Amino acid sequence: MTNLTQRTARIFCIANQKGGVGKTTTAINLAAGLAKHKQRVLLIDLDPQGNATMGSGINKNELAHNIYDVLIGTADIKESTVHSETGMYDVLPANRELSGAEIDLVGMDQRERQLKQAINIVADKYDFVLIDCPPTLSLLTLNGLAASHGVIIPMQCEYFALEGLSDLVNTIKRVHRNINPELSLIGLLRVMFDPRVTLQQQVSAQLEAHFGDKVFKTVVPRNVRLAEAPSHGMPGVIYDPGSRGAQAYIAFGAEVIDRVKSTTE
Repeated sequence: MTNLTQRTARIFCIANQKGGVGKTTTAINLAAGLAKHKQRVLLIDLDPQGNATMGSGINKNELAHNIYDVLIGTADIKESTVHSETGMYDVLPANRELSGAEIDLVGMDQRERQLKQAINIVADKYDFVLIDCPPTLSLLTLNGLAASHGVIIPMQCEYFALEGLSDLVNTIKRVHRNINPELSLIGLLRVMFDPRVTLQQQVSAQLEAHFGDKVFKTVVPRNVRLAEAPSHGMPGVIYDPGSRGAQAYIAFGAEVIDRVKSTTE
C-alpha cells in the first residue's frame, strides 16, 4: 500500500448512537488493519468505558495520563499516548476518569474543540487518527465530530438500526453546518452480518439503494473470533488473522486507504 506520509492525518470518528453495534470492535480492528497496511495510526479512546484501550492490550487502570488529562489541559497528548504492542498502533487511552470530563468541559472556552486542538499537535506524525466515540450524543462525541474529517458508521442490518442511522446522519449535518465544515459521512460499514437472515439482506439492500457508494463494499460477518479477541488484549486481526472477521477488517483497511486516496488525488 502507498504510504500517506506526505499529508497530515486523516481523522475519522467511528460513531453510532446505538450501543452494541460493533463500534469499538470496528475501531480496534480498523486501526490494526491499517497498521498491517503500513499506515501510522493513532486510536483515540473517547469512551469512559475504556474498551478500545483494553482491547488494544493496554491496562486502563495503570495509566500515568489519559485522554481526560489531555481534554482538561493537565497533560500533553504526546506524553499521554501509549503504543499497542499487539496492534502496532498508538493509543490515546481512556478510563472512568473520562466520565468527569463532561462537567469540566462545560465551563471551558472552545469546549467542543479541545480534542481538535490536541490532535493538531501530533497530526503530522500519523496517516490516520481514529476516534472511538461513546454511544451517546454527548459533549465527548461532539469533540470527536468537531475534530474529524469524516464519520464511519458501523451498523447491523436490522430494522431499529435504520431509525438510529437517520438521527446520526442529521447530527452529522448539524455539526457540519454549525461547528465543523470539513465533516462529512465517509461511509457505512455493515457488521455482524449473517446472509442467512432475510431481514438483514433486505436492510442491506435498502442501505445500498439509499446511500449508494457511501456504503462500503466490505461486509464484516458475525464472527466469534472477533468477539473473543478483546479478552486476550488484542484486535481480532492479530488474534486470529485467518478468521473471516479478521480478513474482512484487513480488506476494510485497504478500502479506507483507497477511498482516502481517491478523494485527495
